[in-house]
Amino acid sequence: MKRLFAATAAVATAAALLATPAFAALDKGVTAPDFQAEGMLDGKEFTFKLSEAVKKGPVVIYFFPAAFTAGCTIETKAFADAADQFKAAGATLIGVTGGAKLADGTMANAKDNLERLAEFSKEDCRDKFPIAAVTPETIKAYNVVLPQKPDWSDRTSYVVGKDGKILLAYTDMKPNDHITKTLETVKAYNAAH
Repeated sequence: MKRLFAATAAVATAAALLATPAFAALDKGVTAPDFQAEGMLDGKEFTFKLSEAVKKGPVVIYFFPAAFTAGCTIETKAFADAADQFKAAGATLIGVTGGAKLADGTMANAKDNLERLAEFSKEDCRDKFPIAAVTPETIKAYNVVLPQKPDWSDRTSYVVGKDGKILLAYTDMKPNDHITKTLETVKAYNAAH
């Protein structure tokens, strides 16, 4: 009976931990690690470099686990719907991931990942903003490693100011609030500057 109770308690604890949103390890005010990533925009290869992007204004970086997964598709479509609002607020928007599923359900290698992101960019971003593949090192630098799949990131959104400092770090595996929280942060930043 004790074993059954202990096993039940362990399962309940694990389920609670998985259901509870984690918190991004990079705190507000910390300098965002610079990174460069290859991606796709409007069907064309695109190179993103954070240190160049922040020169234009605030940057919204949203990490998502993998292209063509349910939550990531919902989140990306919602960011695409709001892309014009981010642009009007002077923000650069980019989605970044370490993973992409191929049609057969297997994970893409680096070359296939860019091809898969090209499809994801056209279908779900509607070419409104770039999507890029980041390295495991970038995922670790931002401390957004998905524990179950170390090459994937969790779902974390950052807003980085022109000075390279993090204005917002928001982690929640549910995609719903990422767009609202990042857009509110960009608008508040603009009002203060």
